[in-house]
Amino acid sequence: MRRLLAILLPGLLLLTACGGSTAEPEPTSQSAGDTAKFDTLKLTDNGDKKAPGVDFPKPFEVAEPTVKVVAEGTGDTVKANQIANISVLALNGADGSTLEDTFPGEPEPLELNDDLKTNSAVIYNAFVGAKVGSSIALAVPGQKSAPAASPSPSAGATPTPSAPASPTQLLIIKVLSAGDPTPVLDKPQGETVTPPAGLPTVTEKDGKPEINVEGAAAPTALVSQDLIKGTGATVKETDTLTVDYVGVNLVGGTKFDSSFDRGEPASFGLNEVIKGWTQGLAGKTVGSRVLLVIPKDLAYGDAGQGEAKGDLVFVVDILGAK
Repeated sequence: MRRLLAILLPGLLLLTACGGSTAEPEPTSQSAGDTAKFDTLKLTDNGDKKAPGVDFPKPFEVAEPTVKVVAEGTGDTVKANQIANISVLALNGADGSTLEDTFPGEPEPLELNDDLKTNSAVIYNAFVGAKVGSSIALAVPGQKSAPAASPSPSAGATPTPSAPASPTQLLIIKVLSAGDPTPVLDKPQGETVTPPAGLPTVTEKDGKPEINVEGAAAPTALVSQDLIKGTGATVKETDTLTVDYVGVNLVGGTKFDSSFDRGEPASFGLNEVIKGWTQGLAGKTVGSRVLLVIPKDLAYGDAGQGEAKGDLVFVVDILGAK
C-alpha cells in the first residue's frame, strides 16, 4: 500500500486527520473529511480478483482528505498493529479513468503500526476497526496549477512553464484479510544443508559467521546456496527483508561489511540492492542462511564500492520478510 500510494499520491502519508479523531481509535472505523461527497457513489461487485464497478458524478472533487467505509464487510474487525491485505482501485476524479488497479494481482500489505498512526491518522483510523471484506473510499484533493516562474532578466530567457493542475484522486480499497505480523527471527531456523565442494567455506565463531575464500574459484554465474533451509515464507523480489549479513571480497577475503559486527540487523527492499542479492535471495525462505557468491557484474562492477571490489561473497541470514 505504501509503495502504491507513494507512486499515486505523493505526500499522502504526511497528511493528518481532518474530520476524524487522532486519539486512540474506537472499535469501529473512523471517517474523515466531507463524507457526504460519497453519498452518491455506487459500487458494483464484479467478483474475486476484479475491481468493483464504480459510479459517481463527475467531476468528483474534495477540498480535504476524505475517507469512509462505503460497503461494510462481514469478517473480523481489523485491529491495531495487524497487517491488512488490500486491493486498490485508483480513479481520476475528473473523468473516472483508471490510474491504478491492483485487484488482479497479489494483495498489498498495509501495516497498521505506530508509524502509520503518526504519519497518516486519516488512513490508520479508517482501517483500524473496519471489518474484513469492507470497501473503503479515500479521496485526495487535486492540486491547482502552479503559476509560471518569472523569466530571468538575462537575454533570451523564457518563462518556466506552469505546473499542470491535477484532479482529485478517488481510491476504492477493499480489505481482503487481516492478521498479526510474523515476528522477526533473532537467528536462522531450519534444516542444515551441506554445500557442494569448491565454494567458500563458512564457520561460526561467537555467534557470527566467518567466511574462508581459500581455494574458491571465481564464479562464472551467481551462486545462491542454502546453508540453513528456513521454514518460513518464500521471499519475493518486492519484499522488504530484515537480515543479518557479512560480506567479503572473493580475492583476498577482506571483510568490507557486517551487520553482525554492528550488532543490529538491517532492513531494505530487495529490489533496491545489488542484482546479486535480488536474484540470489528471491525464492529463498525466511529462516534461511544463504551463501552468495556474486560475480562483479551483479555487484559493483569493475569500479567496486569502497572496500567491496570484484567478485563478492556474502552470508545472509533471512530473519523476516514483509
